[in-house]
Amino acid sequence: MEVAPRIEQPYRVRFDECGADGRLRSSAYLRYAQEMAWVHSDLAGFDRHWYEERELGWLVRCMELEVVAPISHGDSMRVSTAVDGFRRVWARRRSEFRAGIQDERITAVAITDWVLLGPTGPVSPPQEIRDRFDVVALVPFTPGRVRAVQVPDDARDVSFGVRRRDLDPLGHVNNATYLDYLEEVVAGAGGEDDLAVLPRRYRLEYLVSAEADSRLRARSWRTSEGWRFQLEGGDGTTLCRGQLETEPGLFVGD
Repeated sequence: MEVAPRIEQPYRVRFDECGADGRLRSSAYLRYAQEMAWVHSDLAGFDRHWYEERELGWLVRCMELEVVAPISHGDSMRVSTAVDGFRRVWARRRSEFRAGIQDERITAVAITDWVLLGPTGPVSPPQEIRDRFDVVALVPFTPGRVRAVQVPDDARDVSFGVRRRDLDPLGHVNNATYLDYLEEVVAGAGGEDDLAVLPRRYRLEYLVSAEADSRLRARSWRTSEGWRFQLEGGDGTTLCRGQLETEPGLFVGD
């Protein structure tokens, strides 16, 4: 049995998902994209219990989010998900956000690269997953990256601890929360207005998971394309690299 290659569900934007401007927070798009990935997996017969029994789990390694138009508190929107690419231990999902019930205009797009992990590291998906999602028909892709660069001495530099609310059911900081971290440090560095620019594009590469009670160091600095971001653990290990692009002509990956 194959599952539909693309599914879509309606949602209403909640009050607590919006910022002081009344618009859906950037990180909320990623939370919806992640939830829709689980809905799709559940429909295919692969729920959390299925993965736990086999000691398997998908981990986000890179995401790209482009916000084209605002969605505000109380708005209806439709969120879709589809497995858009496959490569050995990797899978790519594309989520599209549309305002209203009938409107076909895309207001945001999220591309997420996942890697499947077993007890000892990355593993190829079991044959039943391959069959259910018909991965043979999917095109290979190059996993997303954020190029490592030298952090300038005048970068905004903030240290803080992982909060209990940052953790997800897997016990580590949720992938969407890293985008909250990016926006907080960018705003503190004088980039508040850039966080409202439309269109704008975010990219995050997740290198090492931040765990409960970890101490974190976040740094951000302005570039010709927008902003760069780097998150490190208490021992100096780079956990995540990110960028915010506010000039459409310079968007990477078009």
